[in-house]
Amino acid sequence: QVQLVESGGGLVQPGGSLRLSCTASASIFANNDAGWYRAAPGKQRELVAVLWKAGGANYVGAVKGRFTISGDATKTMWLEMNSLQPEDTAVYYCNVGLELRSGSIREGIYWGQGTQVTVSS
Repeated sequence: QVQLVESGGGLVQPGGSLRLSCTASASIFANNDAGWYRAAPGKQRELVAVLWKAGGANYVGAVKGRFTISGDATKTMWLEMNSLQPEDTAVYYCNVGLELRSGSIREGIYWGQGTQVTVSS
């Protein structure tokens, strides 16, 4: 059973930056598509960014141009978040094993425990 641990969350002022890390207990990122999700209070969990094992990344919605997903293709994945806004406040989760089916992305089976990001002045 692979374990994922997120870190790097915290409290930041609007316009600030954070870098989230996802560290796996095994070299899972080499052979799996992975991504970051977030769950804001009172809202459904949503996909933020995807890192494809074949190379490349995709971003969803308002994070485009502000967030950057990357990884070392072994045990670690990051999410660099810039120009943070209050609406980015959420618990951010690392997810591994994503699948693209019929044009839609399905969640993977491996999840971390989440890290809280709070954007507030």
